[in-house]
Amino acid sequence: MTTLSILLQAASASNGTMSILMMVALIAIFYFFMIRPQSKRQKEIRKFRESLAAGDKIVTAGGLFGKIKEVKPDSFIIEIAENTRVRIAKDSVYPSVADAKDNGAQQAK
Repeated sequence: MTTLSILLQAASASNGTMSILMMVALIAIFYFFMIRPQSKRQKEIRKFRESLAAGDKIVTAGGLFGKIKEVKPDSFIIEIAENTRVRIAKDSVYPSVADAKDNGAQQAK
């Protein structure tokens, strides 16, 4: 009887180790397929926003197309039509129309 209980305890200890290894593997997979690509994309968008200058054409999260007339520390003054200028936050500018649509869809959820 004691031999059987020793074998059962040894089997349950290895099962616990396997479950911990599986959890670590799932976390690693989640990191490499979800978190890391998203952080890379955010860095690219941040670089894009920092590189914008007067005269660049942009699209905002709200769907406004315009041309940057003035760059301020936290916002842009854009011209959306002749003699029509609007002040927008830097966070609402995206590198392409597709990125603006993707972000809008994520915010709607």
